[in-house]
Amino acid sequence: MKFSEVIGQEETRERLLRMAAEGRVPHAMMFCGPRGCGKMALALAFASYLLCGDKEGGSDSCNSCPQCAMLRSWSHPDLLFTFPVIKPTGTPADHKMVSDDFAREWREMLAEGPYFTIDRWLEKMNAANQQAMIYVAESEVLIRKLSMKSSQGGFKVNIIWLPERMREDCANKMLKIIEEPPQQTVFIMVCEEPERLLTTIRSRVQRIDMKKIDTPALEKALAERRAIDGNMAHRIARVANGDWIKALEELDAGNENNNFLELFKQLMRLAYARNVKDLKGWSEGVAALGRERQKRMLAYFQHLVRENFMYNFRNPDLIYMTMEEEEFAVRFARFINEANVIEIDEIFGTAIRDIGQNANAKMVFYDVAMRMIAAIMRK
Repeated sequence: MKFSEVIGQEETRERLLRMAAEGRVPHAMMFCGPRGCGKMALALAFASYLLCGDKEGGSDSCNSCPQCAMLRSWSHPDLLFTFPVIKPTGTPADHKMVSDDFAREWREMLAEGPYFTIDRWLEKMNAANQQAMIYVAESEVLIRKLSMKSSQGGFKVNIIWLPERMREDCANKMLKIIEEPPQQTVFIMVCEEPERLLTTIRSRVQRIDMKKIDTPALEKALAERRAIDGNMAHRIARVANGDWIKALEELDAGNENNNFLELFKQLMRLAYARNVKDLKGWSEGVAALGRERQKRMLAYFQHLVRENFMYNFRNPDLIYMTMEEEEFAVRFARFINEANVIEIDEIFGTAIRDIGQNANAKMVFYDVAMRMIAAIMRK
């Protein structure tokens, strides 16, 4: 993985290169930033750079030395990965789950590209509704691996993806490793929700915050990597709003958001018609989607409410919708106004909270449907 493969993020890349050139690479770093900005891509590129045996003029890994050959398949012995896993049904009770149990699936996902989400990883593991965690056994395995000398005589790099998913007992053991790391060991944490990490861990790592990918960089990547024409690339880049994962999703005609858009249309039409019977059927249908998908759907509904409200101002610079969403907004936007926009947004926000707290999904979505009947009629 080379820095040149990372979309945008030039400022952060230059910062990392300066650290390496000046010999002041922190022993523990935490990459933070919004979804799809390239945190993992940059972590992989920096790890590859540190482990490369023949850096290109000090600005990138060479991609041709023996070390880079191992890195292409993510099998370099001095690059360790730590990530959340599940405990599959049927696993013996005494088996302690660690990242190595899913090493094959992890390398397969990395081979597909460095921009991915926890949902994609859960699919790779066939997780169903299970929650992925980093268990305490992971810290014990890591201590053993880091106690061995570097096979190539240089750095040993440990990339920890989603450290906020560490169980508390694991986090406490990891804290001790980070406080007293073996020589030439570098920890790179790739974090989505840093506030969930132990304060003591956050205080011992150098935090590097990344911004959204700028729109011109997204446009260029869409044109060069996906052969998208200029106008379409510009529209997709604006809708993606700095998120390469979302940009790729927009290219997929059958993407999840298209399904969510249809569910939103159904909800609004049934609520406007006061069709309680079919609204009950709608709520039962979405209750079967699974909690993570339900939360994504509700967040998308909030996005549609905000965009339809802004559509009423007829200012193209304020609108971030796909063509399908805008075609719907032409007829629907007038129903989202000053009298109900906040109320409808809060209906969906409350549902996200309730689903996150494991409330009964059928009851949550039936409540959403009933409250929407009154809200959609306000003027």
